[in-house]
Amino acid sequence: MNLSFALFQDVNIEEKLKNAPSSAYEIGVFIGSMLPFVLLVLLAYLIYYFNKKKNQ
Repeated sequence: MNLSFALFQDVNIEEKLKNAPSSAYEIGVFIGSMLPFVLLVLLAYLIYYFNKKKNQ
């Protein structure tokens, strides 16, 4: 139940930035929004690298 709620939750980043206590919060929001994409790219590269080594 909690997982399904977390998947459908609407996050308004612009409103969070407008109500932010300081400018450091903006950096945290940016890093937090980019981190999942960076981790997925890293995981895809590791899978590619290990499969390439396995085939040689």
